[in-house]
Amino acid sequence: MTDNLTQSPGCSPQTFLDFPLQLNLDQLDADIAVLGIPYGKPYRTHELANDQSLAPDAIRQSSNMIDIEYTLNHFDWDLGGPLLNDQDIKIVDCGNVTADLNDPEEHYRRAEQAARLIFKSEAILITLGGDHGIPIPVLRALEEINQKITLVQIDAHIDWRNDINGQKEGYSSPIRRASEMPWINEIVQVGIRGIGSARTGEVEAALEYGADIITAYEMHEIGIQAVLDRIVDDGYYYLTVDADGLDPSIMPAVMAQTPGGLNWVQTRQLIHGLVNKGRVLGMDLVEIAPSLDVGNTSMVHAERLLCNFIGATVRAGYYS
Repeated sequence: MTDNLTQSPGCSPQTFLDFPLQLNLDQLDADIAVLGIPYGKPYRTHELANDQSLAPDAIRQSSNMIDIEYTLNHFDWDLGGPLLNDQDIKIVDCGNVTADLNDPEEHYRRAEQAARLIFKSEAILITLGGDHGIPIPVLRALEEINQKITLVQIDAHIDWRNDINGQKEGYSSPIRRASEMPWINEIVQVGIRGIGSARTGEVEAALEYGADIITAYEMHEIGIQAVLDRIVDDGYYYLTVDADGLDPSIMPAVMAQTPGGLNWVQTRQLIHGLVNKGRVLGMDLVEIAPSLDVGNTSMVHAERLLCNFIGATVRAGYYS
């Protein structure tokens, strides 16, 4: 029995779209599991609990601001019918991974253990972060799948730093760490633009690995279908979405607003296209800073992004 891996959301009793709360991951019975991982590994002590650590509960609260019956049962034009397509799909919210604020390493250890249990149960994992360091333990947990996995990243930045101030698992390093995992195969990075933490050496390391870096400008020129065509068919995939990969006109609540990102139509097309190429084992949505939102714009698009992912997997026959 694994105890104390997760706890009720801070906005308790609210869960994402009011789906049932399931904290006992040893007996997980679900098709889709939502998991909050609030804390990344800081480069500096004062960064441990930042605004992004509030995002998992802020997304949950936003999802409950509208009538749940409306979201679940009304016709959704993004999907061509109700969210779950009148199918018996079981979705649970596993709460937030617990933390020991005296030991930043413990949060990642618990996150990896929780993710491993979810993948072992064969549920699809939707992770709510947190900064972009939090996919690292999730990606480690993908070892449970025993398959070669294509990593697809939506981001303004390539995130290939080896370390910052000696910290190798912070928010500038998740793709570098992923490249070291034997079960991660192709890496496709979409929406890259502007100035990030990468220097020429990090770009060279990414290209030497074989990462397919598709800048935002190339993406806008060739279109999302051409991006999808560059991703191997009939594979296993994991999707990591840094909110700053989306254009700030639809996702203003980020720390590094950078013009030129994916718009909503492109984001939706990429999600549906990837889901229908093979099997997406999970996805995360990270780097939302709730206090920077403008008119709830970011939260509306976060809810739509997650619902489109759920609805697309239902219609792709993942649970039949």
